[in-house]
Amino acid sequence: MKKVEAIIRPFKLEDVKLALVNAGIIGMTVSEVRGFGRQKGQVERYRGSEFTVEFLQKLKVEVVVNDENVGAVLKAIAEAGKTGEIGDGKIFVSPVESVVRIRTGECDGEAL
Repeated sequence: MKKVEAIIRPFKLEDVKLALVNAGIIGMTVSEVRGFGRQKGQVERYRGSEFTVEFLQKLKVEVVVNDENVGAVLKAIAEAGKTGEIGDGKIFVSPVESVVRIRTGECDGEAL
């Protein structure tokens, strides 16, 4: 099993969600996060004064999938989340040792 974490632009959430559902993913977790990468923040104006927003608002989408579904999930997120501009985000994949569904006690593949 793998955990796929994607940092995306907030307005791309619906597109990414639909792409994941179409790829057969039935559950996900979404969190509001802030950060910066190559974008290094952005300059904004308020009442004639400039200020720099260093930590930009993004969303983190997390899904845990069987190994054979990782490629489809990566493709779905990358295509749905892309605008072609700097700041589109990143996707991270990491191994998951075990999963337990609290309600039923099912483990690993059965718990997904």
